[in-house]
Amino acid sequence: MAGSLPVINLSEAKFECVFGRGCEGICCANGRPSLYPEDQQQIEGNLHKFYPQLRPEARAVVDKHGYINNRRKLGLPMLRVVGGWCVFFNQGCVLHKVGAAEGDSYRYKPAQCALFPLARNAKDEWYVRQHGYEDEEWDLFCLNPQASPVPAAQSCKDEIALAQRYTEEEQALAEYENKPPS
Repeated sequence: MAGSLPVINLSEAKFECVFGRGCEGICCANGRPSLYPEDQQQIEGNLHKFYPQLRPEARAVVDKHGYINNRRKLGLPMLRVVGGWCVFFNQGCVLHKVGAAEGDSYRYKPAQCALFPLARNAKDEWYVRQHGYEDEEWDLFCLNPQASPVPAAQSCKDEIALAQRYTEEEQALAEYENKPPS
């Protein structure tokens, strides 16, 4: 059922990523996304592609401590921050850049990063993160609906499609796991 992902506030949400047009990547400043096991495997298996593009101080920390810190969020490990920025930030997301060069900008990005500004609430419903909605804590101007006239339904098509794919994969796995043995 591609394209049918319910996003509860999509009709009124506004969002426009302005990275490189007044935003230097503030979502990556002190951004510590949680890493699902699949995210870790994807990064670990391709670290050699990202390493040369890391900031020198990030490479030094990765060499000494790795790219995952000891903190946990949502019960999952988080990416390390170096100098106030995600370890994979270097004038933009290195994971995004390498993926884009290979034809899929989301290929290596952790799910939380790839889906931004989409999230799920406590009822497992998808929504667009916005100031004043679902107790949004992050004070980013891109999450302020008054800062952009662009409907999120238009600007977040790729993220919605990715969320749809993730949801369908979760549903298929749940059906498989609940299937009685034959």
